[in-house]
Amino acid sequence: MEPATISALAALAGATIGGVTSFAATWLTQRTQARIQAITHKLSRREELYKAFIKEAAKLYADALVHEISDVSKLVGLYAMISEMRVLSPTKTVESADEVARMIVNTYRSPNKTLPELEDMVNRGAIDVLQTFSEAARQEFRRLGV
Repeated sequence: MEPATISALAALAGATIGGVTSFAATWLTQRTQARIQAITHKLSRREELYKAFIKEAAKLYADALVHEISDVSKLVGLYAMISEMRVLSPTKTVESADEVARMIVNTYRSPNKTLPELEDMVNRGAIDVLQTFSEAARQEFRRLGV
């Protein structure tokens, strides 16, 4: 084989190897970035869902302490959020959210609280129905490295 042919083949092989390497590096980088973006989106979605759930549950619980349930449709939004959690969240978080909803419904069914009873509940730390849910959500985010 002539030296010119060997040089041409060597240059062609080098260019091919360089192109394949460049393509592979770009592909892996884009794939990694897409994966990171998807994870970030999922985390943001969960954060927003949990914030909305906490706000809605707190509002309903406060209402349940001093009122009887007059309109069951008040609970629809809360149960819709729990259903979303069943799709997005770990079982422990969903179970905690279910427990919050049960406590709210049971509170609506119990006698209304007076101001001294509410004060006593606050002093005993018995008024925070969202503590278990909040802890489960925090543990979930810690496991995910957030």
